[in-house]
Amino acid sequence: MYNPRELAIYVHWPFCKSKCPYCDFYKEVNPRVNQDDIVAEYEDALQKYQELLPQRTIKSIFFGGGTPSLLTPQNVAKIIDKIIGLWSIADNIEISLEANPNTHYQTMFKDLKLAGINRLSLGVQSLNDDNLRFLGRTHNAATAKMCLEEIVKTFSNHSADLIYALQLQKTSEWGKELEALMAYKLKHISLYQLTIEPNTVFFKHGIKAMDTEKAADLYNFTRDYLNDKGYEHYEVSNFAVKGCQSVHNLTYWQGGDYIGIGKSAHGRIFLNGKHYAAEYPFKHIALTAKERAVELLLMGLRVKSGIDKNIFKQICGLDLLDVINVEKLQYMKENSLLTENITHLSATYNGFLLLDAITSELII
Repeated sequence: MYNPRELAIYVHWPFCKSKCPYCDFYKEVNPRVNQDDIVAEYEDALQKYQELLPQRTIKSIFFGGGTPSLLTPQNVAKIIDKIIGLWSIADNIEISLEANPNTHYQTMFKDLKLAGINRLSLGVQSLNDDNLRFLGRTHNAATAKMCLEEIVKTFSNHSADLIYALQLQKTSEWGKELEALMAYKLKHISLYQLTIEPNTVFFKHGIKAMDTEKAADLYNFTRDYLNDKGYEHYEVSNFAVKGCQSVHNLTYWQGGDYIGIGKSAHGRIFLNGKHYAAEYPFKHIALTAKERAVELLLMGLRVKSGIDKNIFKQICGLDLLDVINVEKLQYMKENSLLTENITHLSATYNGFLLLDAITSELII
Protein backbone atom coordinates (compact mmCIF):
# COMPACT_ATOMS: atom_id res chain seq x y z
CA MET A 1 0.00 0.00 0.00
CA TYR A 2 1.22 3.50 -0.82
CA ASN A 3 2.86 5.41 2.02
CA PRO A 4 4.29 8.86 1.14
CA ARG A 5 6.85 8.63 3.94
CA GLU A 6 8.44 5.48 2.52
CA LEU A 7 11.33 5.48 0.08
CA ALA A 8 12.97 2.78 -2.05
CA ILE A 9 16.59 2.98 -3.18
CA TYR A 10 17.94 1.57 -6.44
CA VAL A 11 21.71 1.12 -6.61
CA HIS A 12 22.89 0.74 -10.21
CA TRP A 13 26.15 -1.06 -10.94
CA PRO A 14 26.46 -0.58 -14.71
CA PHE A 15 29.52 -2.74 -15.31
CA CYS A 16 29.48 -6.16 -16.97
CA LYS A 17 32.01 -8.74 -18.10
CA SER A 18 30.36 -8.68 -21.53
CA LYS A 19 27.24 -7.24 -23.13
CA CYS A 20 24.47 -9.58 -24.24
CA PRO A 21 23.25 -9.13 -27.85
CA TYR A 22 19.63 -8.55 -26.78
CA CYS A 23 20.42 -5.95 -24.11
CA ASP A 24 19.49 -2.29 -24.62
CA PHE A 25 20.19 -1.10 -21.05
CA TYR A 26 23.01 1.26 -20.23
CA LYS A 27 26.06 -0.85 -19.45
CA GLU A 28 29.83 -0.59 -19.50
CA VAL A 29 31.97 -3.62 -20.26
CA ASN A 30 34.68 -3.03 -17.71
CA PRO A 31 34.71 -5.29 -14.64
CA ARG A 32 38.06 -3.97 -13.37
CA VAL A 33 36.99 -0.46 -12.38
CA ASN A 34 38.08 1.15 -9.14
CA GLN A 35 35.17 0.01 -7.02
CA ASP A 36 36.21 1.90 -3.91
CA ASP A 37 36.16 5.27 -5.68
CA ILE A 38 32.74 4.62 -7.23
CA VAL A 39 31.28 3.40 -3.95
CA ALA A 40 32.60 6.53 -2.23
CA GLU A 41 30.79 8.57 -4.89
CA TYR A 42 27.60 6.59 -4.18
CA GLU A 43 27.96 7.28 -0.47
CA ASP A 44 28.24 11.01 -1.16
CA ALA A 45 25.08 10.88 -3.28
CA LEU A 46 23.21 9.03 -0.54
CA GLN A 47 24.29 11.68 1.95
CA LYS A 48 22.87 14.42 -0.29
CA TYR A 49 19.59 12.58 -0.66
CA GLN A 50 19.31 12.12 3.07
CA GLU A 51 19.65 15.87 3.49
CA LEU A 52 16.92 16.38 0.88
CA LEU A 53 14.62 13.61 2.18
CA PRO A 54 15.52 13.24 5.86
CA GLN A 55 12.24 11.99 7.33
CA ARG A 56 11.75 8.97 5.07
CA THR A 57 11.74 5.30 6.00
CA ILE A 58 13.60 2.97 3.64
CA LYS A 59 11.37 0.07 2.59
CA SER A 60 13.69 -1.57 0.04
CA ILE A 61 17.18 -1.47 -1.46
CA PHE A 62 17.81 -3.02 -4.85
CA PHE A 63 21.24 -3.59 -6.39
CA GLY A 64 20.66 -3.82 -10.15
CA GLY A 65 22.74 -3.51 -13.26
CA GLY A 66 24.73 -4.20 -15.23
CA THR A 67 26.10 -6.95 -13.06
CA PRO A 68 25.99 -5.96 -9.38
CA SER A 69 27.42 -9.32 -8.35
CA LEU A 70 30.73 -7.93 -9.66
CA LEU A 71 30.69 -5.67 -6.60
CA THR A 72 32.72 -7.11 -3.76
CA PRO A 73 30.55 -8.13 -0.79
CA GLN A 74 32.57 -5.65 1.27
CA ASN A 75 31.42 -2.80 -0.96
CA VAL A 76 27.85 -4.08 -0.96
CA ALA A 77 27.98 -4.00 2.84
CA LYS A 78 29.47 -0.51 2.79
CA ILE A 79 26.54 0.84 0.74
CA ILE A 80 23.94 -0.93 2.88
CA ASP A 81 25.57 0.29 6.10
CA LYS A 82 25.63 3.84 4.76
CA ILE A 83 21.89 3.73 4.06
CA ILE A 84 21.13 2.22 7.46
CA GLY A 85 23.17 4.96 9.09
CA LEU A 86 21.33 7.75 7.28
CA TRP A 87 17.63 6.85 7.43
CA SER A 88 15.06 4.99 9.44
CA ILE A 89 14.72 1.43 8.15
CA ALA A 90 11.52 -0.58 7.83
CA ASP A 91 11.43 -3.64 10.07
CA ASN A 92 10.78 -5.91 7.10
CA ILE A 93 13.10 -4.13 4.64
CA GLU A 94 13.78 -6.02 1.41
CA ILE A 95 17.42 -5.84 0.25
CA SER A 96 17.82 -7.45 -3.17
CA LEU A 97 20.77 -8.04 -5.45
CA GLU A 98 20.82 -9.30 -9.03
CA ALA A 99 23.54 -11.89 -9.59
CA ASN A 100 24.95 -13.32 -12.79
CA PRO A 101 26.07 -16.97 -12.78
CA ASN A 102 29.26 -15.95 -14.62
CA THR A 103 30.48 -14.11 -11.51
CA HIS A 104 30.06 -17.10 -9.21
CA TYR A 105 32.76 -18.18 -6.79
CA GLN A 106 32.55 -20.70 -3.97
CA THR A 107 31.38 -18.47 -1.11
CA MET A 108 29.70 -15.67 -3.10
CA PHE A 109 26.15 -16.16 -1.90
CA LYS A 110 27.15 -16.68 1.72
CA ASP A 111 29.30 -13.55 1.53
CA LEU A 112 26.45 -11.52 0.05
CA LYS A 113 24.10 -12.67 2.79
CA LEU A 114 26.64 -11.62 5.42
CA ALA A 115 26.88 -8.26 3.64
CA GLY A 116 23.18 -7.68 4.26
CA ILE A 117 21.42 -9.03 1.17
CA ASN A 118 18.21 -10.86 2.12
CA ARG A 119 16.78 -11.46 -1.37
CA LEU A 120 18.83 -12.84 -4.25
CA SER A 121 17.71 -12.63 -7.88
CA LEU A 122 19.61 -14.79 -10.37
CA GLY A 123 19.88 -13.92 -14.06
CA VAL A 124 19.46 -17.46 -15.37
CA GLN A 125 17.88 -16.44 -18.73
CA SER A 126 17.71 -20.07 -19.85
CA LEU A 127 18.26 -23.62 -18.63
CA ASN A 128 19.02 -24.74 -22.19
CA ASP A 129 22.64 -24.53 -23.34
CA ASP A 130 21.76 -23.85 -26.99
CA ASN A 131 19.54 -20.95 -25.97
CA LEU A 132 22.18 -19.59 -23.62
CA ARG A 133 24.68 -19.51 -26.47
CA PHE A 134 22.16 -17.82 -28.74
CA LEU A 135 21.48 -15.20 -26.06
CA GLY A 136 25.18 -14.51 -25.71
CA ARG A 137 25.33 -15.64 -22.10
CA THR A 138 28.76 -16.68 -20.84
CA HIS A 139 27.53 -19.30 -18.36
CA ASN A 140 26.03 -22.72 -19.08
CA ALA A 141 22.95 -24.46 -17.72
CA ALA A 142 24.98 -26.53 -15.25
CA THR A 143 26.41 -23.40 -13.65
CA ALA A 144 22.98 -21.80 -13.46
CA LYS A 145 21.55 -24.88 -11.76
CA MET A 146 24.43 -24.99 -9.28
CA CYS A 147 23.79 -21.33 -8.42
CA LEU A 148 20.07 -21.95 -7.98
CA GLU A 149 20.80 -24.79 -5.57
CA GLU A 150 23.07 -22.54 -3.52
CA ILE A 151 20.63 -19.63 -3.51
CA VAL A 152 17.68 -21.59 -2.15
CA LYS A 153 19.91 -23.03 0.57
CA THR A 154 21.35 -19.64 1.51
CA PHE A 155 18.39 -17.23 1.26
CA SER A 156 14.80 -17.49 2.39
CA ASN A 157 13.68 -15.12 -0.37
CA HIS A 158 14.84 -15.65 -3.95
CA SER A 159 14.00 -15.05 -7.59
CA ALA A 160 15.19 -15.99 -11.06
CA ASP A 161 14.93 -14.27 -14.45
CA LEU A 162 14.40 -16.21 -17.67
CA ILE A 163 13.90 -15.15 -21.28
CA TYR A 164 11.52 -17.05 -23.55
CA ALA A 165 9.68 -16.71 -26.88
CA LEU A 166 12.84 -17.05 -28.92
CA GLN A 167 11.86 -17.07 -32.59
CA LEU A 168 11.80 -20.86 -33.13
CA GLN A 169 11.19 -21.96 -29.54
CA LYS A 170 8.61 -24.71 -29.14
CA THR A 171 6.12 -24.87 -26.31
CA SER A 172 7.40 -28.32 -25.36
CA GLU A 173 10.96 -27.02 -25.08
CA TRP A 174 9.92 -24.07 -22.94
CA GLY A 175 7.80 -26.37 -20.81
CA LYS A 176 10.88 -28.49 -20.04
CA GLU A 177 12.72 -25.39 -18.84
CA LEU A 178 9.84 -24.41 -16.58
CA GLU A 179 9.63 -27.96 -15.26
CA ALA A 180 13.35 -27.90 -14.45
CA LEU A 181 12.96 -24.54 -12.72
CA MET A 182 10.18 -25.87 -10.48
CA ALA A 183 12.67 -28.20 -8.78
CA TYR A 184 14.18 -25.24 -6.91
CA LYS A 185 10.93 -24.00 -5.38
CA LEU A 186 11.79 -20.36 -5.92
CA LYS A 187 9.64 -17.76 -4.20
CA HIS A 188 9.56 -15.48 -7.23
CA ILE A 189 10.08 -15.82 -10.99
CA SER A 190 10.44 -13.09 -13.65
CA LEU A 191 9.82 -14.26 -17.22
CA TYR A 192 10.45 -11.93 -20.14
CA GLN A 193 9.54 -12.48 -23.77
CA LEU A 194 12.47 -11.76 -26.07
CA THR A 195 12.03 -8.42 -27.80
CA ILE A 196 14.40 -7.06 -30.42
CA GLU A 197 15.20 -3.48 -29.52
CA PRO A 198 16.98 -0.91 -31.72
CA ASN A 199 20.67 -0.38 -30.96
CA THR A 200 21.14 -3.99 -29.91
CA VAL A 201 23.38 -6.52 -31.63
CA PHE A 202 20.34 -8.68 -32.41
CA PHE A 203 18.64 -5.77 -34.19
CA LYS A 204 21.74 -4.96 -36.21
CA HIS A 205 22.06 -8.61 -37.26
CA GLY A 206 18.43 -8.86 -38.32
CA ILE A 207 17.36 -11.33 -35.61
CA LYS A 208 13.57 -11.54 -35.52
CA ALA A 209 11.20 -11.87 -32.58
CA MET A 210 8.70 -14.70 -32.35
CA ASP A 211 5.48 -14.32 -34.32
CA THR A 212 2.99 -12.32 -32.24
CA GLU A 213 0.27 -15.00 -32.14
CA LYS A 214 2.75 -17.73 -31.23
CA ALA A 215 4.23 -15.52 -28.52
CA ALA A 216 0.73 -14.92 -27.12
CA ASP A 217 0.10 -18.68 -27.01
CA LEU A 218 3.38 -19.19 -25.18
CA TYR A 219 2.50 -16.40 -22.74
CA ASN A 220 -0.83 -18.04 -21.94
CA PHE A 221 0.82 -21.43 -21.57
CA THR A 222 3.32 -19.93 -19.13
CA ARG A 223 0.63 -18.24 -17.04
CA ASP A 224 -1.47 -21.38 -16.80
CA TYR A 225 1.51 -23.60 -16.03
CA LEU A 226 2.77 -21.44 -13.17
CA ASN A 227 -0.71 -20.86 -11.79
CA ASP A 228 -1.09 -24.64 -11.50
CA LYS A 229 2.23 -24.71 -9.60
CA GLY A 230 1.03 -22.17 -7.03
CA TYR A 231 2.52 -18.98 -8.49
CA GLU A 232 0.34 -15.88 -8.71
CA HIS A 233 0.70 -13.88 -11.91
CA TYR A 234 0.74 -10.57 -10.06
CA GLU A 235 2.40 -8.42 -12.76
CA VAL A 236 2.71 -8.70 -16.53
CA SER A 237 6.06 -10.54 -16.39
CA ASN A 238 6.25 -11.57 -12.73
CA PHE A 239 5.03 -14.52 -10.69
CA ALA A 240 5.30 -15.16 -6.97
CA VAL A 241 4.17 -17.52 -4.26
CA LYS A 242 1.90 -15.92 -1.67
CA GLY A 243 3.56 -13.07 0.22
CA CYS A 244 6.70 -12.97 -1.94
CA GLN A 245 5.95 -10.25 -4.46
CA SER A 246 8.84 -7.88 -5.10
CA VAL A 247 8.46 -5.02 -2.60
CA HIS A 248 10.90 -2.87 -4.53
CA ASN A 249 9.35 -3.31 -7.98
CA LEU A 250 5.86 -2.74 -6.59
CA THR A 251 7.11 0.69 -5.56
CA TYR A 252 7.61 1.50 -9.25
CA TRP A 253 4.35 0.00 -10.39
CA GLN A 254 2.21 1.51 -7.62
CA GLY A 255 3.62 5.03 -7.69
CA GLY A 256 5.84 5.12 -4.61
CA ASP A 257 8.88 7.34 -4.21
CA TYR A 258 12.32 6.00 -5.06
CA ILE A 259 15.79 7.32 -5.77
CA GLY A 260 18.44 5.93 -8.11
CA ILE A 261 22.15 5.87 -7.36
CA GLY A 262 24.64 5.25 -10.19
CA LYS A 263 25.05 6.07 -13.88
CA SER A 264 21.75 6.13 -15.79
CA ALA A 265 19.80 5.54 -12.55
CA HIS A 266 16.69 7.62 -12.01
CA GLY A 267 13.93 8.14 -9.47
CA ARG A 268 10.58 9.72 -8.69
CA ILE A 269 10.14 11.86 -5.59
CA PHE A 270 7.43 14.08 -4.14
CA LEU A 271 8.88 17.11 -2.39
CA ASN A 272 7.37 20.37 -1.17
CA GLY A 273 4.13 19.72 -2.99
CA LYS A 274 5.69 18.89 -6.36
CA HIS A 275 6.61 15.75 -8.29
CA TYR A 276 10.13 15.36 -9.64
CA ALA A 277 11.95 13.03 -11.97
CA ALA A 278 15.29 12.51 -10.25
CA GLU A 279 18.31 11.85 -12.47
CA TYR A 280 21.71 10.81 -11.19
CA PRO A 281 23.85 12.31 -9.83
CA PHE A 282 21.54 15.01 -8.45
CA LYS A 283 19.30 16.55 -11.09
CA HIS A 284 15.59 17.05 -10.45
CA ILE A 285 13.09 17.83 -13.21
CA ALA A 286 9.61 19.00 -12.18
CA LEU A 287 6.68 16.94 -13.47
CA THR A 288 3.16 18.24 -13.96
CA ALA A 289 0.26 16.48 -12.29
CA LYS A 290 -0.82 15.20 -15.72
CA GLU A 291 2.66 13.81 -16.48
CA ARG A 292 2.70 11.98 -13.17
CA ALA A 293 -0.84 10.72 -13.76
CA VAL A 294 0.15 9.23 -17.12
CA GLU A 295 3.07 7.42 -15.47
CA LEU A 296 0.76 6.04 -12.79
CA LEU A 297 -1.63 4.78 -15.48
CA LEU A 298 1.12 3.14 -17.53
CA MET A 299 2.66 1.41 -14.54
CA GLY A 300 -0.44 0.68 -12.48
CA LEU A 301 -2.22 -1.42 -15.08
CA ARG A 302 0.81 -3.73 -15.21
CA VAL A 303 -0.18 -5.11 -11.80
CA LYS A 304 -2.98 -7.64 -11.47
CA SER A 305 -4.64 -5.66 -8.66
CA GLY A 306 -4.70 -2.64 -10.96
CA ILE A 307 -4.97 1.04 -10.07
CA ASP A 308 -6.47 2.09 -6.76
CA LYS A 309 -8.43 5.22 -7.70
CA ASN A 310 -8.12 6.82 -4.25
CA ILE A 311 -4.37 6.32 -4.12
CA PHE A 312 -4.07 7.55 -7.71
CA LYS A 313 -5.69 10.84 -6.67
CA GLN A 314 -3.67 10.97 -3.47
CA ILE A 315 -0.44 10.79 -5.46
CA CYS A 316 -1.11 13.06 -8.45
CA GLY A 317 -4.11 15.09 -7.30
CA LEU A 318 -6.24 14.15 -10.30
CA ASP A 319 -9.21 11.83 -10.72
CA LEU A 320 -8.38 8.79 -12.81
CA LEU A 321 -11.40 9.30 -15.08
CA ASP A 322 -10.24 12.85 -15.85
CA VAL A 323 -7.05 11.65 -17.55
CA ILE A 324 -8.36 8.76 -19.64
CA ASN A 325 -10.60 8.43 -22.68
CA VAL A 326 -13.92 7.34 -21.14
CA GLU A 327 -15.33 6.10 -24.46
CA LYS A 328 -12.29 3.89 -25.03
CA LEU A 329 -12.55 2.70 -21.43
CA GLN A 330 -16.16 1.64 -21.98
CA TYR A 331 -15.23 -0.20 -25.18
CA MET A 332 -12.44 -2.07 -23.40
CA LYS A 333 -14.72 -3.06 -20.54
CA GLU A 334 -17.34 -4.32 -22.97
CA ASN A 335 -14.68 -6.39 -24.71
CA SER A 336 -13.36 -7.84 -21.43
CA LEU A 337 -9.96 -6.15 -21.63
CA LEU A 338 -10.44 -3.99 -18.54
CA THR A 339 -12.56 -4.33 -15.45
CA GLU A 340 -13.67 -1.49 -13.20
CA ASN A 341 -15.38 -1.16 -9.84
CA ILE A 342 -15.82 1.69 -7.37
CA THR A 343 -12.24 1.50 -6.12
CA HIS A 344 -10.08 -0.05 -8.88
CA LEU A 345 -9.37 -0.19 -12.60
CA SER A 346 -7.60 -3.37 -13.70
CA ALA A 347 -6.55 -5.27 -16.78
CA THR A 348 -8.23 -8.62 -17.31
CA TYR A 349 -6.54 -11.91 -18.19
CA ASN A 350 -6.95 -11.06 -21.88
CA GLY A 351 -6.08 -7.42 -21.29
CA PHE A 352 -2.57 -8.30 -20.14
CA LEU A 353 -1.85 -9.55 -23.65
CA LEU A 354 -2.67 -6.15 -25.16
CA LEU A 355 -1.54 -3.83 -22.41
CA ASP A 356 0.65 -1.54 -24.51
CA ALA A 357 -2.17 -0.95 -26.98
CA ILE A 358 -4.69 -0.48 -24.17
CA THR A 359 -2.68 2.19 -22.36
CA SER A 360 -1.88 4.09 -25.56
CA GLU A 361 -5.60 4.22 -26.39
CA LEU A 362 -6.66 5.27 -22.89
CA ILE A 363 -4.36 8.24 -22.45
CA ILE A 364 -5.79 11.64 -23.44
